[in-house]
Amino acid sequence: MAEKKTDEKEKKEEKKEEKIKKEDKKEDSKKEEKKIKSVAELPGVGEKTAEKLKDAGYDNLMAVAAASPKELSEVAEIGEQTAAKIIIAARDALEMGYETALDVFAKRERIGRITTGSKALDGILGGGIETGAVTEFHGAFGSSKSQVAHQLAVNVQLPKERGGLGGACLFIDTEGTFRPERIRQMAEALSLNPEEVLKNVYVARAYNSDHQCLLVDKANEMIREKNIKLIVIDSVTALFRSEYSGRGELASRQQKLNKHLHSLQRLADVYNVAVYITNQVMARPDILFGDPTAPVGGHILGHFSTYRVYVRKSKGETRIARIIDSPNLPESECVFRVTPRGIEDVEEKEK
Repeated sequence: MAEKKTDEKEKKEEKKEEKIKKEDKKEDSKKEEKKIKSVAELPGVGEKTAEKLKDAGYDNLMAVAAASPKELSEVAEIGEQTAAKIIIAARDALEMGYETALDVFAKRERIGRITTGSKALDGILGGGIETGAVTEFHGAFGSSKSQVAHQLAVNVQLPKERGGLGGACLFIDTEGTFRPERIRQMAEALSLNPEEVLKNVYVARAYNSDHQCLLVDKANEMIREKNIKLIVIDSVTALFRSEYSGRGELASRQQKLNKHLHSLQRLADVYNVAVYITNQVMARPDILFGDPTAPVGGHILGHFSTYRVYVRKSKGETRIARIIDSPNLPESECVFRVTPRGIEDVEEKEK
């Protein structure tokens, strides 16, 4: 009798477990059906709020998830608490929690690279300028930072098999260094239609640091509408350096620069575009041996750039580039040339 009772209990427990499993499956299927796929579906986002967010460039879940409550509350004209809830909901919808390194590795396979025109320079950069990252070139005047910027604006338009991404370029000029004649020259060297290449380089002249920040904030629209694959800022620190002079304004400058740089990184992350920035250098009289120059921007810019390259002038057309900071590449240097045709390898010129 006792054995029969235990058998009946076991059967009842098994039935309960089966019911629980069926209910769990139903709940999971309901969750999948209710899974949020757009910004308009987020809790707390009405029609008007959705329109405001879309107009401000927050038209996808990743853009919302990467925003701060303060930013979202300002553009959508809502309270910060409501904005925080919307951001949390977007992150939950994207399942932005922990993931395995294998998953991260799979995601990195989607990363693209833009050739610089020099195999040697591409080599120290791991294959070219990487999307989803910020690459900084710094050096003294005449070191060809701007020449690399012009070359990348052309090369990004090349098909993938030729080292490009088949996209357009957004070029923010802060020092008046952009020259369409140089773009035409480089395009002709690559047997591209100069007129078409010029049409795919969208240039804006920034006249002060506020204007520079505004241009980056407005880049969301351009990226979506014009198939932008590369953002160039030449140079990123010039206007900040001229407007905020002296130690008394250093904290304000660094805070504003920090916010500006993070806006750039967010664009790189959300839209998987490549960001190339040039940076000035300053003299350091306390350095007695070695190179007495140091990049402007301090630790904020130093920690921010994904890849940091120091470029210096050598004899004639020759330039020396040294990668000094990278999360995965060794410190190394190479030699390349800047010719009327553009950025080239030394060997190519000798031939």
